[in-house]
Amino acid sequence: MAYLPIFVDVRGRNCVVIGGGEIAERKVRALLVAEAAVTVVSPELTAGLAALAADRAVSHRARPYRHGDLAGASFAFAATGDAATAAAASREAAAAGILINVADAPELCSFIAPAIVRRGALTIAISTGGASPAAATAIRERLEEVFGPEYGPWLELMRAARKWLRDRATESAERARRLGALARSDLRGAIARGDCARAEALLREYLGGGFVELGLDRFALAYQSADAPRAGAADGR
Repeated sequence: MAYLPIFVDVRGRNCVVIGGGEIAERKVRALLVAEAAVTVVSPELTAGLAALAADRAVSHRARPYRHGDLAGASFAFAATGDAATAAAASREAAAAGILINVADAPELCSFIAPAIVRRGALTIAISTGGASPAAATAIRERLEEVFGPEYGPWLELMRAARKWLRDRATESAERARRLGALARSDLRGAIARGDCARAEALLREYLGGGFVELGLDRFALAYQSADAPRAGAADGR
């Protein structure tokens, strides 16, 4: 089966997660990063989910799933490990036209969750079309090595550079040329090395302005890469 790869804006949209274990917690945390409104349906929760519920970061229905729990949802995830619950949730979702992901049951899914590498604004999703979640995880781990944490601050610089040129009414062709040259320069390498002086010089060479003009804290950018998390979501198909 072939899947259509898309990135969906779920900010403020209702998403239901059925289950309270470790897999459910990973789903919930990924949804919260994407600023979704999350409801968890489970009689028991991991310590992490319980803390999120106590902080009202998620809504919690402290009972097993029952028909109607998906009403008003845009997306749903089922991660209980119970086949009957998974099948019932899948049927409800199908009848209501709600997209659902069921852990370890691709035949019950209307979408699958990829393995993810996240570096600031950069998101790389990996899917094997359900053939091998283990292979998707192995590919994610390899990509984490290739795309290091410096990609996050690098993209913040590129975002600021684009705005800098656009605000100065630079012609689109010239803007594209200069941004392309900056992207292919040693800027990312300078960030990875923590070489602020080199990064500043490159910005001035290609843009005519440095960190201050772009409204950025050069030290925060230089050292952000060292503190960035290595992995995105652990699940993948």
